[in-house]
Amino acid sequence: MNFFEIINPNIEKLTKNEYEILDYVIKHMNEIHNQNIREVAAACFVSTTTFLRFVRKIGFSGYSEFTTVIKYTVLNDQEKPAATATFDMKQSDYREEYLKNIEETVRVLDDNKLNSLCELMMNRPKIFIFAKGFSKYAAEYVEYLYTLEGFLVVFPKNFEQRKLAYRNIGKDDLVFVMSYSGDDQELIRIIQVIKNQCDFASLVSVTGANNNSIQNLSDYNLYVFSDEIHDKKIEITSHVSMIVIMELLLYQFREYKGGQENV
Repeated sequence: MNFFEIINPNIEKLTKNEYEILDYVIKHMNEIHNQNIREVAAACFVSTTTFLRFVRKIGFSGYSEFTTVIKYTVLNDQEKPAATATFDMKQSDYREEYLKNIEETVRVLDDNKLNSLCELMMNRPKIFIFAKGFSKYAAEYVEYLYTLEGFLVVFPKNFEQRKLAYRNIGKDDLVFVMSYSGDDQELIRIIQVIKNQCDFASLVSVTGANNNSIQNLSDYNLYVFSDEIHDKKIEITSHVSMIVIMELLLYQFREYKGGQENV
C-alpha cells in the first residue's frame, strides 16, 4: 500500500500542528523508515504520545505499520519504471487515473499554507516563476493568469534569463519553483543562491509528492500527484495538477482579498 493513498482520506482532519508534522514526514521519508519513534518525535518537537496519536489519525494502526509503509513507498518510487507511453493503457483506465491524480492534488492542499501565501500576496510582491522543461508550458499560463490579477510577474524562459532574474529578487518577493521531479540541479542552485542572501524572498515549491531536494529547500511546499510518463525518452507527464494548484491559490487570494476589504 502506498503511503499517500492511506493518508489522503484523513488529510482534512488534521490540525495546523499536525499538518506541520506531516510536512516533516513527507520531506524526510528516506530517513524516517530507519528511525524509532523517539527520534522522529524529537525531530518534530513533540512527545512520542503525540506522534503516535498523529500516526493513528492519518490512518495507521501503529508506528510499525507507519514505517513499513513509508519504506515500501520509498523503495517503490525508486524502483518503479516510467511508463513508456500514454497509449499503453486503455483510455477509460487513463481517464480514471488522470482524474484521481487531480482529485488527490486538491485534497492534500493545506488551507493554512494557502492562507499564509494569500497574506503575503496582499502586499503585492513581485512574483518570480522558475520552471524548465515541460513545466515551462504550465508556468506560461500561470504567468498570464497572475498578470491579469495585477501582479508583476517575472518568468525567465532560458538559462541566461534565469541567471539574471534571480539577482533581482528582493526580500519581500514571492518565488515559485515548478518542477515535477524536484531534483533539477540548475533550479536547486538558484534556490541556494537566494537562500544564501542576507534577506531572501519566500520560496514556494510546486513538485511531485515524493521527497525531493527542491521541496526540502523551500518555505512552502505544494504537492502534485501525476503519473510520470515518457514516450521515446521524452517526458510527457501531465502538468495539469500544477495549473490546478496555482489556479486555486489565485482564487483563494481573490476570496481572501475580498474578506480583508470588507473588514
